[in-house]
Amino acid sequence: MPKSKSSTDSLNVFSYAFFKSLGEAEKPNVQPVQIPSVVRPEIRVAKKQTKQPFVSFLVFDVEATCVQGANFDYCHEIIEWPVVLLRWKHRTEDGRASELEVVDEFRTFVRPTFRPVLSAFCTSLTGIAQSDVDTAPTFVEMLPQFKTWMVKHGLICPDTEKRLQRFTWCTDGPFDIRDFVVKQCFISNIPIPEWLRSDVTDVRQLVTLWLQNRDSATKVEQPSYRTHRSHKRPSLNLTSQLKALSLAPFEGRQHSGIDDTRNIARIVTELARRGVRLEPNLYINPGRRWNWMGSRRGEVLEDFL
Repeated sequence: MPKSKSSTDSLNVFSYAFFKSLGEAEKPNVQPVQIPSVVRPEIRVAKKQTKQPFVSFLVFDVEATCVQGANFDYCHEIIEWPVVLLRWKHRTEDGRASELEVVDEFRTFVRPTFRPVLSAFCTSLTGIAQSDVDTAPTFVEMLPQFKTWMVKHGLICPDTEKRLQRFTWCTDGPFDIRDFVVKQCFISNIPIPEWLRSDVTDVRQLVTLWLQNRDSATKVEQPSYRTHRSHKRPSLNLTSQLKALSLAPFEGRQHSGIDDTRNIARIVTELARRGVRLEPNLYINPGRRWNWMGSRRGEVLEDFL
């Protein structure tokens, strides 16, 4: 999802590059251990069985078109759709679990239609070349492919598209679905699929809350949506989240959708191991509008771009 999960000096319109880390996680007061390796080893903690209401987790981080110097009001089009499916290895009858595993991945580039030519800035930031999107399906063509993948894994009914099990989308921040999917569906002149309208977990918020509670409580209490809105909390990018959880550094290319998604999946897996309850904490408004949107779905007002 075009969002900055990593530190960067570039102005990433659709990424979190706007949101630099507001501070490092508090370091424990212990003497550092000298490790003769360039890569810091992951520190594993004891598994903690917690009641988990959701069965599956769709970790999700899109990339989108962008131009240097624009802001989040820009008319973004999705150009990469990567998803990692996580499920519990073992879950008790009363819903207690702690270990997640990767079941499958879905990844495709997506061809933009409103402005089909990628900017040099976009290619440099995401690593996505013009040739990658020229031969890719459009967003409307991609959705049935992704639906087939979801049906294969028993997530939705092939006929009604209703959910067959409890799953939540896991994103780094609110932007992937709240902004980019809503914009893309408007541009593509289609309604947002029902299975994409709700149950979204902002993983960044979970990490922030875990950090705030780790020294003051033995169990992370999950606040309501209203609590999320009423308190300002520091925001950590992907690199800082991995460090805060004592995980190895970012793996892959930053701002590559699939690599960002895989690293978010590592964070979700570690939060589960530490006993954090994984459930939705983000509201999505399918009817959200920007000033470049016309009165009819699919109508883009160029004068406002």
